[in-house]
Amino acid sequence: MERAWKPNVTVAAVVCRDGKFLLVEEEIGGDFRFNQPAGHLEQGESLVEAVVRECREETGYDFEPRALLGIYQWPRPTGGVTYLRFAFTGELVGHDPERPLDTGILRACWLTIEEMRASVARHRSPLILRCVEDYRAGRRLPLDAIVHYDQFHA
Repeated sequence: MERAWKPNVTVAAVVCRDGKFLLVEEEIGGDFRFNQPAGHLEQGESLVEAVVRECREETGYDFEPRALLGIYQWPRPTGGVTYLRFAFTGELVGHDPERPLDTGILRACWLTIEEMRASVARHRSPLILRCVEDYRAGRRLPLDAIVHYDQFHA
């Protein structure tokens, strides 16, 4: 029986501070890549809860989402996987520099837009630069555009 197709739902935090953007450097298959703090939505959590968790796990920063930046659909050219990314922007409200980072994450780093453009060959996906460009263009959607309907707590 053929398995039904479904996209991989992911979240990402787009954070700018002093003209630099928060990224993570991660090792993927022996390559070192840049990404926003990002990851997969887990069963039972809202999109907002997921982006807060992922940012903390990958950077040690506590992220407070303030707006939905956009929803991005990207079919990866190899592997037959499609990602549906919900990107959020917001503020950092705390940091635990001693917190161990997720497996594969080498470090959190801050890059300018120029540094990001110069390192595009090392980006995990084209969504990284696109999300930053949308942030710089002022794109913002209210968080209440997302409804997390929990039938048990509605």
